[in-house]
Formats: sequence, structure tokens, C-alpha cells
Amino acid sequence: MTDVTKILSAIEQADPAASAELLPLVYNELRHLAARELSGDPSGHSIQPTALVHQAYVRLVDQTDQPLWSHRGHFYAAAAEAMRRILVEHARRKQTLKRGGDRMRVPLDANRVASSPQDPDLLELDEALTRLAVERPKLAKLVHLRYFAGLTMEQTANALQVSRRTAERDWTYAKVWLLDAMRGEC
Repeated sequence: MTDVTKILSAIEQADPAASAELLPLVYNELRHLAARELSGDPSGHSIQPTALVHQAYVRLVDQTDQPLWSHRGHFYAAAAEAMRRILVEHARRKQTLKRGGDRMRVPLDANRVASSPQDPDLLELDEALTRLAVERPKLAKLVHLRYFAGLTMEQTANALQVSRRTAERDWTYAKVWLLDAMRGEC
């Protein structure tokens, strides 16, 4: 059992000191995950990776009913989900009329390269992923692990306890399903 798994078990047992021990062990990986998440988002969040890590961490460890994290991969999947929810909430707040509605802030940088038209809109992706979770929960979990947690195919297969080939096949299917859902084709 790794140190992280031991600490997660202690948190599960309501040990108040355990959450303070966890952050130093997982901070770098969470920060890398947050930076990766923010770099792929074309909507230009004003939130920084450090703030995203801290908000997600607080959500994870300061819950009244502690979740049962069975292993390190499960914890990172939960962290990725918390980060996704924070970013979605942030995107929704930015779209409210009080904050300018659907207007986009465009920097006056002539050298700026337009974002790729293939970059998904976070809110559309969230809606499609929510629909996928209703229809095919295992596929939605795979997307969370691959897209939001940044796990490799091998790590994802291990976390889901399926073969690598099954994970690859499901990943291909989930990507196509999400693209169709975001285009309004399903």
C-alpha cells in the first residue's frame, strides 16, 4: 500500500491530521493535472492552476460524508471531476448577463493565433458528458480519467479494471459519441 493510499484510508477513518499529510504528497500531480486542464480550454479561464488545485482539494477533503477512495487512481479521478466541476461553474458564472452574457474578451494581440475549431466548448462538453453518464456510466468514467485526469490508456484500463484493448475501444466510441452529442446529432 502506497503512502497516498494509507493516508486516504486514514481520511476515510476521519483522522483529522491525515488531510494535512495528503496535500504535500499529491500537490505536484494535482498541479500538473490542473495546468493540463487549463491549457486545453479555449475559453480563457481567469483561474490559475494553483487556485484550481486548492479549490478542488478543499472540496475533496472537507466533505461531511467522506468518500471511500479505494486507491490512488480513484482519488485522482475524483480530483479531476472536482476540477471539471469548478471550471464548469466558473464558465457558467462568466456567461451570466451580469458579467457580460455571451460576450467574449479578445486581447489586442495581433500575433495571437486563433484557437483550434476542434477545441471543445467546456459547457457543451459538460452537457454531453452528463448525458453520456446517464446512458453509459462506464464510458463517462473513462472519459473523466482520460480527458480530465490525463491518465494514460494503461492507467485508465487499470483504474477501470478492464483490458487495455477494451479501454481503447471504449475511448474511441466515447469520443465519437461526445462529438455527435456536441453537434446535436444524438
